[in-house]
Amino acid sequence: MLQLTTDKMLARVENGIGFVTFNNPERRNAVSLEMWRALGDILEAFDADDAVRVVVLTGAGGKAFVAGADISEFEAQRASSEQREAYGVVSGRGFSALSRCKKPVIAMIRGYCIGGGLLLALACDVRFATAASKFGVPAAKLGLGYDYPGVAALARLVGPARTADILYSARQLDADEALRSGLIEFVVDDAALEARVSEYAAAIANNAPLTIRAIKASLQAYARYTQRSDLADIEAQIRRCYDSEDYREGRRAFMEKRKPSFQGR
Repeated sequence: MLQLTTDKMLARVENGIGFVTFNNPERRNAVSLEMWRALGDILEAFDADDAVRVVVLTGAGGKAFVAGADISEFEAQRASSEQREAYGVVSGRGFSALSRCKKPVIAMIRGYCIGGGLLLALACDVRFATAASKFGVPAAKLGLGYDYPGVAALARLVGPARTADILYSARQLDADEALRSGLIEFVVDDAALEARVSEYAAAIANNAPLTIRAIKASLQAYARYTQRSDLADIEAQIRRCYDSEDYREGRRAFMEKRKPSFQGR
């Protein structure tokens, strides 16, 4: 068993499958800074363990995979572009550990898969979801900047036009639309989800590890090759979002449970 610094992330290994659980059901598994830190620890340990052949990510409580980042922390830890960079060091390590993982990673989605949760699911290789699952990115309703790698990952999966629809409108997709769009690969009855994912993961675990690793390396190289290197202008625009009055208004409106009024400044 891994010694983690928080009980909001759980990890276990069974029959060659490493299970990672986001365990913050009171907030629909919204990812806090301590959870990002623990995610990095877990995935780095799983990646270094030859006994782990495949990794499964899921959320506790039955209502959400991950409903984004923990917005309640934003006022204290992510209220400006400067704080966003410090926050990004920790969250970036967790996300990078997922993106760099040499083992196949499966997202087992039940309920809400929103914002940063969708970004986590996009970084997985294969996505299973229940029929009641919901998908979306509410960045445009909060006024924050959505980083280029997330936009690019979504566009590679569902295409630029569908990405524009999802991000511009900030609407939620149901599982059927997500399946038709290519956002997920499988829709499974809720009662059968865990058994179906475990069966699928076991089949991968029983296949040739070196072959699987080579395929994963090729897919990771493909993702890197399609990323732009001249991102300074995009990054400047994202920083402007985090320093804007609109972002402050988005945070206040979220905490006050009201509709935000954005002014474009």
